Amino acid sequence: MSLVKKIGIAAGVLVAVIAGALFWLHGNIDGLIRDAIGKYGSEMTQAKVSVGKVKINALDGEGGIYDLFIGNPKGFKTSHAMKVSEFSVAVDPATVTGKVITIKKIAIVGADVIYEKGDSMTNFDAIQKNITSYVGQPAAKSSSDAKPSAKDEKKLIVNELTIKGTKAQAASMLTGGKPVAVSLPDITLRNLGKAKGGLTPAELAQEIAGAMQKQLASSVNFDSLGKLVPGGAGEAAGKSLGKVKGLF
Repeated sequence: MSLVKKIGIAAGVLVAVIAGALFWLHGNIDGLIRDAIGKYGSEMTQAKVSVGKVKINALDGEGGIYDLFIGNPKGFKTSHAMKVSEFSVAVDPATVTGKVITIKKIAIVGADVIYEKGDSMTNFDAIQKNITSYVGQPAAKSSSDAKPSAKDEKKLIVNELTIKGTKAQAASMLTGGKPVAVSLPDITLRNLGKAKGGLTPAELAQEIAGAMQKQLASSVNFDSLGKLVPGGAGEAAGKSLGKVKGLF
């Protein structure tokens, strides 16, 4: 469902939450939610998305999603884009049978994120690009396995999304491929989709990505990180530049 261009971490997470909320309508079966997260999350991001367990209370709409894994698109070498051992979600039960589902709160604490810079883009650039491509695909007229038509697709509003205590690392050629710990600020987004009367899952992921980009774009400087890693290309480049300067 830049840091999203540069850390689009919520894009992949929201895919999971949204898919779970939608499939909750189809029988309140946690196994269906888990399978839906893997299927639609993987289709949207073009990366492996899986979940270990889902627990949603049908009475109050509150629950948790456990062991969420979001891999990397092809061409990246790090082990994953994001892992979350557990995060909570609260859906408004009164809205689940309507055209617009309200997700009251999503709280993600302690996500494990690896931000990798490849030859032409970062892993999260690639994920965001794949989501954008998914949004632009023509809606299917039939087949339950295909993308739902715009007319039939549920829309969502998220009252509050919080991402706190993220354990982030960054890796690139300049760091010798070694992940380096970086600091990321906490994020709080409110009333997503409310002004437009709801957003499709993919549209919601795009909106979150744009908001995060403004807040997080300056959080990682790969050139500076490369100089901090012993033996990294950035350190070597810095030493070479120093030697050249010493000749003048």
